[in-house]
Amino acid sequence: MPEIFGLDAYSPQQVAARVSAVGEAKARLPLLTLGLLGLLAGAFIGLGALMYTLVASDPDLGFAARRLLGGLVFSLGLVMVSVAGAELFTGNNLIAMAWAAGRVSSAELLRNWGIVCVANLLGATGMALLAWLSGHGDLQQGAVGQTVIEIARAKVQLPWHVALVRGLLCNVLVCMAVWMAMAGRSVTDKVLAIVFPITAFVAAGFEHSIANMYFFPLALLLGAPLSLPEMLGNLLPVLAGNIVGGSVLVALVYWLIYLRRVPS
Repeated sequence: MPEIFGLDAYSPQQVAARVSAVGEAKARLPLLTLGLLGLLAGAFIGLGALMYTLVASDPDLGFAARRLLGGLVFSLGLVMVSVAGAELFTGNNLIAMAWAAGRVSSAELLRNWGIVCVANLLGATGMALLAWLSGHGDLQQGAVGQTVIEIARAKVQLPWHVALVRGLLCNVLVCMAVWMAMAGRSVTDKVLAIVFPITAFVAAGFEHSIANMYFFPLALLLGAPLSLPEMLGNLLPVLAGNIVGGSVLVALVYWLIYLRRVPS
């Protein structure tokens, strides 16, 4: 009989080993490569947010339909990051597994997160600028632009503790999507692994720091009266929640389960 095991998904134990090895490689990427891949990831997430806005601005859809369809099309961003290749801050919180395993130093971990986060901001802001220049906000008699402003205003009005918890829950789902995509052996496997967790976090209204880095600049360009303290009041707790959700509740939990060395 032909060997079919190689067509199966990687086992959870194998995924843990792959995530740790990939995390080590990511932590040591050259600065230029890391920065450019970070720019791409920010732009890709911006494209997903752009698609979400189109769905969210349709008045003929009910609440649940807007949320679910919006989450489905937002998945485009992480699909592009995973399949085309890019460095996304929220997904890179999984590098904490390689750090816990002793394969990556604290300095290497923080270097990756810092460079990628800044590059994601620049990429998402650049995509927001391109969307504004394209007249994206004018679609549907300006309803798309108004929806962007409403989304941004709702985000800055969140209490910090709510933003923190929503960021935490968001990145549990994002990192689980990345984790499960690592179990796949084909593009189809990866897409299917990503779509459901990402749809869930968007539909539930959780907070993704890099998506917010797209919404805020675009809302400003469209005339929203947002201040820097208001935007930072959202971004900082969301970033903190994203880190805890991805690094602690996914990466370190799976490290404890599969990679922790038990003294003999």
